[in-house]
Amino acid sequence: MVAGHLQEKYGIFYIVLSYKDSNGKRKVKWESTGLPVKKNKKKAEALLLERRRTFVPPQEQAEVKLDDQILFSDFLVKWLEIAKNSVQLTTYASYQTMIQNVIAPYFRKKGIRLVDLKAVDLQEFYTKQLERVCANSVIHYHAAIHKALKYAVKIDLIPANPADKVERPKKNEFRGNFYSAEEINLLLEAVRGTKLEIPVLMGAFYGLRRSEVLGLKWDAIDFEANTLEIRHILTQAYLDGKKVIVQADRAKNKSSLRTLPLVPQIRDRLLELKGQQETYRKLCGRCYNKEYLGYLCVDEVGNIFRPNYISEAFPKFLKANGMRPIRFHDLRHSCASLLLSNGVPMKQIQEWLGHSDFSTTANIYAHLDYSSKLSSAQAMAASLSLGDVS
Repeated sequence: MVAGHLQEKYGIFYIVLSYKDSNGKRKVKWESTGLPVKKNKKKAEALLLERRRTFVPPQEQAEVKLDDQILFSDFLVKWLEIAKNSVQLTTYASYQTMIQNVIAPYFRKKGIRLVDLKAVDLQEFYTKQLERVCANSVIHYHAAIHKALKYAVKIDLIPANPADKVERPKKNEFRGNFYSAEEINLLLEAVRGTKLEIPVLMGAFYGLRRSEVLGLKWDAIDFEANTLEIRHILTQAYLDGKKVIVQADRAKNKSSLRTLPLVPQIRDRLLELKGQQETYRKLCGRCYNKEYLGYLCVDEVGNIFRPNYISEAFPKFLKANGMRPIRFHDLRHSCASLLLSNGVPMKQIQEWLGHSDFSTTANIYAHLDYSSKLSSAQAMAASLSLGDVS
C-alpha cells in the first residue's frame, strides 16, 4: 500500500499519494476528493484508504533510442519531449493531443521507420483523416508533423523533409456570423446582472477574444486615465489527458497587446463589479479562492470562469431568451460589422480587434464592407455614361 495523506486546498479535501517510480525516484500525486472540508473528514479518510489500496504507480515508458532506425511513431513521441521546452504550453498541449491520439497510433500500426517515411505515406494519412475530420484539423496535423520532421532533418536523422512534398488540403472557408445593433442591444439588456454580463459586454463592445475577456485583470484597468489594456490571457488546454487552466502575460500576437478607451457606461459597471467582488471576498473569508485574485471574471467565491463554461453557457442563454443562435466568438464579428456599418475604416478596425496585419481583417470582413463598394459604384457611375434610366 502506498503512503498518503489528506490535504486541504481551496476548501476541498485532496488525497496526496507518495510513491517511488521504476527508477526509485520519489514522486507525489494529488487527487481531488471533491468533498468540502466542512463535515466530510470521515468520508475523505475512507476515500484516502481506498485509494491507497488500489493505487498503481504509472508505468514509466521504456527509453527509446533516437537514431535512424526509430519508428516514425516513436520519433514523434520522443520529439514531443524535446519540443516541450521550446513552445508555448497551449501549443505543446495541442501537439500532444494530436500525436498521442491520432498521428502516432496510425503510423505505429503501419510500422514505418523514420528513414523510410515518404510523402505518399503522409498523403495517405491525410486522405484517411479527411474521412472523419474537417480540412482544418488535417492542416493542424500537417503542421505538427512538418515541425517534427524539420527537427529530424536538423539533427541529420533524415536528409530531407518528406512533408515538404505533400499537398495540404484546402482550408475550410469561414464566414463569421454576427448580430445587428438591435440584436446586440436586446442581448445586453437580457444579460444584465447575470454571470455572462461582463464577458458578453466585453466581447460585443470591444470585440475581445474569449481568452482576452477571461484574462482581464483589475491592474490592467486605469480608472483615472479611463483606459483598458489587453496584455494577459487565460485559456484551457488538455495536458496529459486532463483539462488545465493556462494563464499567460501575453496575447495571441504582438498586435493583440493593445490599449482601448474605457467608456463611461462600462467604467461604471466595472466599478460596481469591483465593489461586489470585495464584498464577496469579505463574506466568504477563508473559503474564498485566492488563486485568481485580481481577475474580473470570477464567481462569488473567487473561482475563475473556465473557457468551456463561456462557450457552453452562452448558446444556452440565447436559447432560453429566444434569441438567434450564435457562438460567443461571433460577438467579435458583430463588433466588427457594427464598426464597418458606422463608417470606421478597416485599418482602425484592425487595431481595435488586435489583428496581426491588415490582410487578416480585410479577408474576414471584406464582404461586410458595403459602404466602400457603394462609394466605388457611385464613382464609376459618375465617370461612365450609362444612359438614362427609363
